[in-house]
Amino acid sequence: MKTSILSFIATAVKMLAGLVINKAIAILIGPGGLAMIGQFQNFYMVTSTIAQGGINSGITKYTAEYFDNDGKRTELWSTSLRITLLFSCIVSLFLIVGSTIWSKFIFGNANYNYVFRVLGCTVILFSLNQLLLSVINGLKEIRKFITINITQSIYSLLFTTLLIYFFGLNGALFALVTNQSVIFLIVLWYLRKHPLITFARFRKKWENEQAKKLLQFSLMSLISAFCLPVSQIVIRDYVAKVYSWDYAGYWQAMTYISTTYLLVITTALSIYYLPRLSEINNKKELRSELLNGYKIIIPIVSLMAFVIYLLREHIMLILFSANFSPMLSLFKWQMIGDVIKIISWLIAYIMLAKAMTKSFIITEVLFAVSFCILSISAVSFFGFKGLSYAFAINYFIYFWVVLLVVWKKVI
Repeated sequence: MKTSILSFIATAVKMLAGLVINKAIAILIGPGGLAMIGQFQNFYMVTSTIAQGGINSGITKYTAEYFDNDGKRTELWSTSLRITLLFSCIVSLFLIVGSTIWSKFIFGNANYNYVFRVLGCTVILFSLNQLLLSVINGLKEIRKFITINITQSIYSLLFTTLLIYFFGLNGALFALVTNQSVIFLIVLWYLRKHPLITFARFRKKWENEQAKKLLQFSLMSLISAFCLPVSQIVIRDYVAKVYSWDYAGYWQAMTYISTTYLLVITTALSIYYLPRLSEINNKKELRSELLNGYKIIIPIVSLMAFVIYLLREHIMLILFSANFSPMLSLFKWQMIGDVIKIISWLIAYIMLAKAMTKSFIITEVLFAVSFCILSISAVSFFGFKGLSYAFAINYFIYFWVVLLVVWKKVI
C-alpha cells in the first residue's frame, strides 16, 4: 500500500505531464502526428532495451537478493556496467550508420534520419541512467526512486512542450531521444553522497557467474521489449493502410490512455512486487503475496477502468480534442482488457522473478503474434472497434496460459 501511494504520486505527476504533452500534440500536430510518434516510441522501446542489454530486471532482482552480501552485490553492479556499455556501443553504431534505413522503415521516408543519429549519440546515457534506477529499485529505496521519476516527468513536460510548440513533430521526436540523457546527469548529482552507490563499486572485474544470471534476464527482457512494440507497429501500420494514419492515431490515443492510468499499478509492480517475489523461497509465502496483490490491486484497477469508461467523452476532450471522437468506440472492451491484463500480469511476474526463461519467452512471442492475428481478423469482421475486442480476447487467453505455466510454483 505504501508503494502504491508513492507510485500514485509519481504517476499523477507523470499523467499531468502526459496530459499537457498529448494536448499539445493533438492540437499542434493532430492524430496522424500522434500515430507517427507512437511508431517511433515503439522503435525507441526496442532499441533502448537492447542498449541496456535487457538486464535491468535482473539487476533489480539480484540487488534485492544480495541484500546481506556486499561482495556479491559489488560483483553484480560491476558486471552490469560492462554489459550495459557493450550493448550500448553496439546499438549506437547501428543507429548512426543505419539512420537513413531506420527512418525509411519507421516513417516511410529519410526525412527523419537525424533523429536516429541523435539517438545513437545519447542512448548510452539513457542506458546508464536505467542501470542506476534499477540499482535504486533493488535496494528498495522507493522514496529516491519516486523522486527521480517525478523530476523526470517535470523536466519532460517543460522540455517536450516547448519543442512541440516551436518545432512541431520534429521537436517532439527530438525531445523523445534526449530527455533521459539529461535526467542521467540529474541522477548522478542526486546520488553523489549515496553510501552504497559509489563509483568504486562499479570498477570490480567481470564475473562470469553474475553475467550468466543477468543474461538470463537479458533474453527475457529483450524478447518482451521486442514483441509488444513490434506487434503495435504491425497493427498501427495495418490500420493506417486500411483506414488512414488518423485512425492509427485514434488507436494510439486509446493505447496512451490505457497505459497511462495503469502506470499506478505497473509502477507499484516493478518497484515492490518484483523485488518482493524475488526474495520469497517457499510456495505458501508466494501464494500469500499473490493473493494480497489481488485483494489490493484488482479492485483499484476495476474502479479506475469503470470511472474512465463513464467519463470517456470528457477524458477524450481533455487529453486530445473533438477530432478524436472515433476512438470512443474502443473504450468499453479496452477497459475490460486492461483489468484482465493486470490479473494476468500479477501471475506473469512470477515467471520473471523466478527466472522461468523458456516459459516467459514462449508466452511473450506467442501472444504478440496472436495479438496481431486477432487484431487484423477483428478489424476485418467488426471494423475499427474490433481492435479493442482483440485486445481483451488476447489477454483473456493469456491469463489462462500463464496460470497453467506457473501453477506448480504457486500451488
